[in-house]
Amino acid sequence: MQFDLLLKLVAAHLLSDFFFQSSGWVRSRNRLHFRAWQLYLHGLITGLTVVVVCGPGLWFVGMIIALSHIFLDGIKSFLKQTTAVFVADQLMHLMILTLCWSVFTRLAWDFPLIIRLYGDPQVWLYVTALLFLTAPSGMLVAMLTDRWRKQLPGLKAGSSSLDKAGMLIGIIERFLIFYFVLNGKFEAIGLLIAAKSLLRFNEKERPEEKTEYLLVGTLISVALAAATAVLVLKIPL
Repeated sequence: MQFDLLLKLVAAHLLSDFFFQSSGWVRSRNRLHFRAWQLYLHGLITGLTVVVVCGPGLWFVGMIIALSHIFLDGIKSFLKQTTAVFVADQLMHLMILTLCWSVFTRLAWDFPLIIRLYGDPQVWLYVTALLFLTAPSGMLVAMLTDRWRKQLPGLKAGSSSLDKAGMLIGIIERFLIFYFVLNGKFEAIGLLIAAKSLLRFNEKERPEEKTEYLLVGTLISVALAAATAVLVLKIPL
């Protein structure tokens, strides 16, 4: 299926976007938008990088990717430069790369397979489990630990050291526990909990009450992820 070509296209994108573009160019683009000559030079470098990495036979693909870079980066320059905008921009670039790859290699999409996967209850079981382990589980952990959070001195309900950092840590933690249980990697669960304990509890100035509160939250989060994984394994489909 010529996945090597797709990998080369992605490598060319990473080189041109993160190594062959200076921060000064980015600032000029964000200030002048489509009037910035750096925007068009970046597009040219992107196209040339594709040709150099993938070969001169893909000059047309390089031209399409160069024009798409100019258009997308120009549009992005009008937006506030947030993490969401950055991720959306990179996903759009990757979608264009994948489309060019599929057209150039005359890839035939297996639509019957896609339809089968869409109707496969096993797929929806995993999707539902993963969705539950994101915000719903986070809210459940917050509600179950709320009575202790209110008892902590100097910590109001809903506050955190970094905005939503604890929520993101909890989601990643539950995803990892879910994966480890599904694959029987129980020793990895112990290593993960030990590593988190060293990072979060090894502070001499941390009040004992807060340490106990964090420990309770961690154990509830781990239990939810493990129980979800066991349930997925036990449900007959």
